[in-house]
Amino acid sequence: MVKTPTSQRPPAVLVVGPAWVGDMVMAQSLFMTLRARQPAPAVDVIAPAWSLPLLERMPEVRRAIPLPVGHGELGLGKRWRLGRSLRSASYDQAIVLPRSAKAALPVFAARIPRRTGYRGESRYGLLNDIRPLDRAILYRTVDRFVALGHTADTALPPPISHPALAVSDAGRQEARRSTGLDMDDAPVLALCPGAEYGPSKRWPASSYAEVAREYLADGWQVWLFGSDKDTPVTRTIAEAAPGCRDLAGRTQLGQAIDLLACADLVISNDSGLMHIAAATGRPVVAIYGSSDPNYTPPLSERARILHLGLDCSPCFQRECPLGHLNCLRQLAPAQVLDAAGELTKRDA
Repeated sequence: MVKTPTSQRPPAVLVVGPAWVGDMVMAQSLFMTLRARQPAPAVDVIAPAWSLPLLERMPEVRRAIPLPVGHGELGLGKRWRLGRSLRSASYDQAIVLPRSAKAALPVFAARIPRRTGYRGESRYGLLNDIRPLDRAILYRTVDRFVALGHTADTALPPPISHPALAVSDAGRQEARRSTGLDMDDAPVLALCPGAEYGPSKRWPASSYAEVAREYLADGWQVWLFGSDKDTPVTRTIAEAAPGCRDLAGRTQLGQAIDLLACADLVISNDSGLMHIAAATGRPVVAIYGSSDPNYTPPLSERARILHLGLDCSPCFQRECPLGHLNCLRQLAPAQVLDAAGELTKRDA
């Protein structure tokens, strides 16, 4: 077999992706940036297995490589073996988005000549293109990701392409069929009342229920989204607003993406599902409590952010340290309904 000279091989970049849904959505902006290079490199991504349906809907990604370790697992031997298995791929560059040493181990084991990432825990040697992180310039998570796709001397922050998940009509129809959702013409309101991070990101269930009742009375369908962990809150909403379709714990990630793409309006906490909805191009009302909308905003021209901006927020805590959760409790359903009405009217 005649080997292709290195200079004649098409370029390829390996990205070690993040471990959170929202961050993986925002990473698509980096993938777009890489594909805009001349010549355009192939982009492969090492990612948690759960994220594969998400990456499948990113046209910029050639191959998603499952990371064979669980969330929080050290798994140094598994990471090393994964990297060794990738040596023959002849990547020109690796970009490591997580800032841990363990995240950089596979690209070192793969012997990738240029290994890029931010200065983090004991990564000297594992990475050889280590960048300082200026949080004043690169405050948003997406800016930090995209900056790694440019050379270190590029003026920052660079231009950002918004995530745009590719969802087909066939995928939407199959998701509705497999979950037993009606194919009628009634508009759909999707509610995403969960947040994996913690209670300080969750607008009260009673407030979601009030919004749901308003839309049900106007003839809308209301679908409730979430994971198994969100079933208590979605059940509470469904009981308080009869007629809602409770999908929490009933959908795989791919189905949830395709169903959110069916919605005429999405109202969501700051969560992975919020970022997914924004990336499908749906109108989104994004509710922020303990987190900062300037740090992880929905990347869409069709999004409206609601954030009270109290003196005690953003605190970035999983639970309210003051015990009152005023940053969310004081956000009235009427404010959300007004924002939703303005958003849908603008899009009409």
